[in-house]
Amino acid sequence: MGEVVAAMAIWPLVSMLVNKAVSSLLDQYKVMEGMEEQHKVLKRKLPAILDVMTDAEEQATAHRDGAKAWLQELKMVAYEANEVFDEFKYEALRREARKKGHYRELGFDVIKLFPSHNRIVFRYKMGRKLCRILKAIEVLIAEMHAFRFKYRPQPPVTKQWRHTDYVIIDPQEIASRSRKKDKKNIVDTLLGQSTNADLTIVPIVGMGGLGKTTLAQLVYNEAQIQKHFQLMLWVCVSDTFDVNSVAKSIVEASTKKNDDTDKPPLDRLQKLVSGQRYLLVLDDVWNNGEFHKWESLKDYLKHGGTGSVVLTTTRDKRVAEIMGADRPYHLNNLEDCFIKEIIEAKAFSSEKEKHVELVNMVDEIVKRCCGSPLAATTLGSVLRTKTSVNEWKAVSSRSSICTEETGILPILKLSYNNLPAHMKQCFAFCAVFPKDYMIDVEKLIRLWIANGFIPEHKEDSLETIGKLIFKELASRSFFQDIEKSKKEYYYGMEKYYYSITTCRIHDLMHDIAVSVMDKECVVVTMEPSQIEELPDTARHLFLSFGGTKGISNDSLEKRPPAIQTLISLESPLGSSLQHLSKFRSLRALRLSRYAHSFLPKPKYLPHLRYLDLSQSYIKALPEDISILYNLQTLDLSNCYYLDRLPMQMKYMTSLRHLYTHGCDKLKSMPPELGKLTNLQTLTFFVAGVPGLDCSDVAELHDLDLGGQLELSQAENVIEAEAKVANIGNKKDLRELTLRWTSVSESKVLDNFKPHDDLQVLKIYCYGGECMGMLQNMVEIHLFHCERLQILFRCGTSFTFPKLKVLTLEHLFNFKGWWEKINERQEEQIIFPLLEKLFIRHCGKLIALPGAPLLEEPFHGGNRLVCTPFSLLESLFIWYSVKLVASRESPLVQEPCSGGYRLVQSAFPALKELALEDLENFRRWDAATEGEQISFPQLEKLSIQKCPKITDLPEAPKLSVLEIEDGKQGIFHYQGDLEPEIPLTVMELGCCNSFFGAGALEPWDYFVHLEELKIHRCDVLVHWPEKVFQSLVSLRRLEIKSCENLTGYAQALVEPSASRRSQCLPGLESLELEDCASLVEMFNVPAFLKHMDISWCHKLEFIFGMPELVKGSSSSEAVVPTAVSELASSPMNYICPCLEHLFVSGCGSLPAVLNLPPSLKTIFISGCSSIQVLSCQLGGLQKPEATTSISPSPIMPEPLAAATTAREHLLPPHLKTLSIRDCAGMLGGTLRLPASLKTLNILGNSGLTSLECLSGEHPLSLEVLDLERCSTLASLPNEPQVYMSLWNLEITGCPAIKKLPRCLHQKLGSIDDDYRILDARYEVMASKPKTWKEIPRLVRERREAARQAREGQQSTIQE
Repeated sequence: MGEVVAAMAIWPLVSMLVNKAVSSLLDQYKVMEGMEEQHKVLKRKLPAILDVMTDAEEQATAHRDGAKAWLQELKMVAYEANEVFDEFKYEALRREARKKGHYRELGFDVIKLFPSHNRIVFRYKMGRKLCRILKAIEVLIAEMHAFRFKYRPQPPVTKQWRHTDYVIIDPQEIASRSRKKDKKNIVDTLLGQSTNADLTIVPIVGMGGLGKTTLAQLVYNEAQIQKHFQLMLWVCVSDTFDVNSVAKSIVEASTKKNDDTDKPPLDRLQKLVSGQRYLLVLDDVWNNGEFHKWESLKDYLKHGGTGSVVLTTTRDKRVAEIMGADRPYHLNNLEDCFIKEIIEAKAFSSEKEKHVELVNMVDEIVKRCCGSPLAATTLGSVLRTKTSVNEWKAVSSRSSICTEETGILPILKLSYNNLPAHMKQCFAFCAVFPKDYMIDVEKLIRLWIANGFIPEHKEDSLETIGKLIFKELASRSFFQDIEKSKKEYYYGMEKYYYSITTCRIHDLMHDIAVSVMDKECVVVTMEPSQIEELPDTARHLFLSFGGTKGISNDSLEKRPPAIQTLISLESPLGSSLQHLSKFRSLRALRLSRYAHSFLPKPKYLPHLRYLDLSQSYIKALPEDISILYNLQTLDLSNCYYLDRLPMQMKYMTSLRHLYTHGCDKLKSMPPELGKLTNLQTLTFFVAGVPGLDCSDVAELHDLDLGGQLELSQAENVIEAEAKVANIGNKKDLRELTLRWTSVSESKVLDNFKPHDDLQVLKIYCYGGECMGMLQNMVEIHLFHCERLQILFRCGTSFTFPKLKVLTLEHLFNFKGWWEKINERQEEQIIFPLLEKLFIRHCGKLIALPGAPLLEEPFHGGNRLVCTPFSLLESLFIWYSVKLVASRESPLVQEPCSGGYRLVQSAFPALKELALEDLENFRRWDAATEGEQISFPQLEKLSIQKCPKITDLPEAPKLSVLEIEDGKQGIFHYQGDLEPEIPLTVMELGCCNSFFGAGALEPWDYFVHLEELKIHRCDVLVHWPEKVFQSLVSLRRLEIKSCENLTGYAQALVEPSASRRSQCLPGLESLELEDCASLVEMFNVPAFLKHMDISWCHKLEFIFGMPELVKGSSSSEAVVPTAVSELASSPMNYICPCLEHLFVSGCGSLPAVLNLPPSLKTIFISGCSSIQVLSCQLGGLQKPEATTSISPSPIMPEPLAAATTAREHLLPPHLKTLSIRDCAGMLGGTLRLPASLKTLNILGNSGLTSLECLSGEHPLSLEVLDLERCSTLASLPNEPQVYMSLWNLEITGCPAIKKLPRCLHQKLGSIDDDYRILDARYEVMASKPKTWKEIPRLVRERREAARQAREGQQSTIQE
């Protein structure tokens, strides 16, 4: 049997056409008047084609070229016919709106909106189109008979997805067992690199579908790994490997993604990883031909701390070689027993008995899977739909089902071919997304509906069917990594979250979709596209960033393709696609982020069903957008500047989903929204005052809304109680937010009782004293309800049996949890399932809720139980001044050897606890002798501004501690003081009692501490050397805003090698920031790799103390003339392992001497006083050993010569040098070492020339960025310097009259996106291709010369 071919998804397209042809709407408004006969013929002949479609598709799959060509032609005709009938439908909707008065209310010339509204013109135009369609269909029917296609009925689609009562297996669970050994091997490898100073690359190599990504996820989520690495990052790479986009993705994957968003991605990446021991997973790396790009990214990744690892997954062994991996991990096939387990779990239903004959055939099918879990999952899903032995044998007997040559693609194609027709089309559409793209499931279903892919069913909505289709496809492994998460948005300055579900497509499954859609889906990503013209068959287009540059606008103007879907992400379409208005076939359009106004005119988009303008800068939509009568989805979420909606939205009767959350400038809603009877989603509604020209809450009464709804300006609700209750009773609503503008007396919610399926309730500024019955909520969030005194008043139940998250903020009068009615209340646990509790600014709250000792059944008897917070994992309490103590938990009886014992733990599951500004909180109710500790699982504790806390709770697993305004005695436990405190991370803010005179010395207990942060400590004047000697495991030290720290040692002692080795021996990263009095550094340890010093304005030296000698005139800068301090290195280097140095805002620093030769990165910013950069010259001359404060008169002769000649000696292994905004820094010549790859100099007026150091290996730059260097006149002129250059920017450097000849020759090979030059350099590099271009070039050169002269004059004036 030949190769398995994925079938074309055409049947649904023709079926859609049949349904449109018989639509009653066409007859109701007589839009086909005069074309009745053609209409009848079409309705008669189209079903005949449908009858043979199944046979034709099977013959095309069996490599019959004639059948395939016939289907291709049928598809083209079906697309065109669908377009025609969509025009008929729009005309019918237009006439309906006109009948209702839309023309009159629009108030402007409708002829401009509807140029073909004349019925005679419309009939003539559409009659011609319909005749053309008829002729094409008659030809197809004639060929259909010639091919002798047979009638083959399609299986019915109604409700077939409802019988999927199979067991959904957990791939992570099976993987954790089947890949246990592999996981252990990789985990051991990663942990084994903890002392490796070099960046480690560990690729997982194996064929597609083996489970490489799943294995990487197991490793990533391993507890040992999570604890070992300080920074965890995960990025999907796939086909495209663009350095900047990958760098941006890495930064966005971190929690610090919003820092320095204005800086280039590589700079942000460098700052992110610097000094951090990180694990970066690069999933699905493909590109094996971009060695220089990987090396460029790797240079920035090397800034991490010791033990940093990049874990990659790839199918290509060459990728592992290019990445420089010493030990790639080759993943073997999964064992047959696990393959069999997966197949059986997928193939057999949990509710029917397994047939013995089918079970016996599983072993044979296992062999066909080649050890691939994806193949087993997919093949099991195929077999689930086969119920007879013959059907199973037909699947198993395929010779090409899976071989080493073909891999598992034949199995995946077989699974695709086994799908119902409508599911084939839904999945194939996903080829419009790039590989590894994170897909919003809800938006995907909306796109399916917009393109007509969802079959209609009388009993269910299109959305319901779409969800069932997605669920079915996911069960067959067409979708994976399905996750529910919260997407943030803002209301004013406050951050809020919107629930979304996302998924991805396995790259092999994506290949199937691409092979089916062929050229119907076009994806243009960050790489410069090779597409000059869109193919005529293109229907769905995805654009990302500047990808449209490769598409010729001329081709679009001549003959624009019939694009139905256009998704543009962060692309300024106004300049890239000037002919968007010609895309009149659009059904779905997404213009996010960069759209400042609504670009296309609505009259050009009559078929539009899906419009996404989310996160755009639009202030208003045009009024004529209301003529989009087909529009089903309008997404305006997070359009922060949008202040109004079109007044005539009531005529957009097809609208089903309106997303307006994050549009906090909206002050009202358009009138009569209640007429949008199809509306199912409305995420943000501003309640208007009845009688004004806007909608009030009454408009929502008859709308069947679901999902999420936020009701703003609730104070405008008249007869509020009934209307709010009606909103709470909408059965499909899952999240409800009620927001009052300000707090005023109200009783609206006193008897509020929402329906049982409402899960999340958020209330802002409610003025009542109590709430209604909220017992069925999963999440309750109350903000600024300043009059609220109790959570609830009365009812049959006093528990919240489902509540998992409770937030109470700014409830100034909140006193208690309930109003006591009877003693029965004391017998119930109020929050049995609570996992997260946030309490902030509840000034009158005295205690947390408790519960009495109760009995519950236990193994045939009873046990005493009372754990009011038995599942609580996170507890945050801020600004609750009357809270005195944590709840003293009653006893719990639990089994032990020989009987039972009484134990006590109020918070047995608590992992994170934060207390802030609790003035009266004093103690923890610790367990008495023989009882369990208070916080057995606590891992992170934050205590800020709690002055009366005298000790820490007993928490044996505590690893992260944050203290602000705390006392040092807090480290004394109530019980016996442990000899070693298990902390690994500690942050001290304003903790003056920890340092200075009279401070205790508990630091010997912190032998496990790896990270220490000290902020705003006024008494810290000298370096705390005794503290440093105790912290033997410390890897990262951060000191910020200690304004009195000078750094001078308290006693003059010799910095001997033994003393240096005892001071922070394991320190790898040191960060000093905003220490205004700091003058000198301490004796930094030998193994330091990363040093970051910023805004230390008085700092005079870093690597030793120089003797300062002033120049001959006052205008000359201070130049160092000495070197001090002998390092403990055998070669007399200071910081012999230092690789990354960052210095910024240190205006008093006159020089940076003794730069360690090990440095790979130097970043200097805002340090205009630096006049000399010089490297330690080990082996040339050994300076005498001195104390840390004594000057040394010795300078090696070569260094003295370099200083005199104003030449600067850089470290020999330096790869990145960045000098920014240092106007008067340096001077003379900067000699570049051969190792340098990246050079950035911005805003410098001292350097005059750049030269190469002579040596065996010539300099070869990859990135050269020179901006605003007013005195720089000379660049290296050696060809080798620019051979590897791929990123070049030279702007604002007037002294550089012309570029070196060898650099000129390189310009043509540098991509336009990575080449930014002043106009005069670009003109010089240009050569006329024809005589006609010469005048233009002459004008450009004259203009460039004029700009250069003006630049020189402005420099002189400055």
